[in-house]
Amino acid sequence: MYRTFVIVRHTFVEALVQPIYSLLLALGAVILLIFAMLPFFTLGEDTTMFKAVGLDIVLLLVLISTLFATSKSIFEEIEDRTMLTLMSKPVRKWEVLVGKYFGIVLSALLAVVILGTLLILCTYWRTPGDYMLRTTTLDDRELQQIWDYRRMHMSGLFPSLLLVWLQISVLAAIGVALSTRFSLVVNLPVVILLYIAGNLTRFLFPMTAGSGSVMSDRPAIVKGIVYVVSLVLPYLQTFDLRPLTVYKPIALVGSPFAYDPQSVTLGTIWACVGVAVLYAIAYSAFALSAGMWLFEGRELGGAEG
Repeated sequence: MYRTFVIVRHTFVEALVQPIYSLLLALGAVILLIFAMLPFFTLGEDTTMFKAVGLDIVLLLVLISTLFATSKSIFEEIEDRTMLTLMSKPVRKWEVLVGKYFGIVLSALLAVVILGTLLILCTYWRTPGDYMLRTTTLDDRELQQIWDYRRMHMSGLFPSLLLVWLQISVLAAIGVALSTRFSLVVNLPVVILLYIAGNLTRFLFPMTAGSGSVMSDRPAIVKGIVYVVSLVLPYLQTFDLRPLTVYKPIALVGSPFAYDPQSVTLGTIWACVGVAVLYAIAYSAFALSAGMWLFEGRELGGAEG
């Protein structure tokens, strides 16, 4: 366990000192600050639109920095023979793989926390203006209304940011697995394509249903192939709770939204987050197991051939 922790710490620090990490964090912070000051002209839904765009920015930039880290995590150490030195120590290959993975996802967590905190602060700041409420008012009812809006919007951002990190963690597991065999040039576009495909798997499961589905009249082998593909590819819709956390009001205790028939409770949201956590653990374990299988047969002295 101590050896794994050492690898986690080393990989975490290594990911932080990469120039692209700080560059993308700075870029994300600038974009969020600019968008926080811009109107979205959505007729009362500016805060909702800002949250949706802000979450996309956090996901995109942190994902890019994470994929660069995963793509270089193992392959380059094998190519420059650093892995030979590491494996000469009393350390197992699975400890290297797991340590690399957790070091990278912890660096991604730090980036999500930094940009997510900025997103929450920007949401807190712009909410009164979007609803044309005055923060300088002496009317207690208006001040309470401002606080209710702020509390409602911020309460949906916390689970959304956690889901962003979980989604990045799943893709990072795929990237670490591929890095045992492939370089950045191959790894990065493959994971990006899997990310796109993972967002399309939501359309595959209805095809595997029984009567009444769009593929009910297809041969069993076709439906079987579709079903296997839908299981092997990451089902990223699991991490997309924006219809609940962003686009619907949240029924908080003591707020007027608790009586809105269109609102959703925090209990429902966090129950969905719990399902997403279990799926992220299961799929990451599957991806790392495949990576371990690839790593076991990999020559550690550089290019295979």
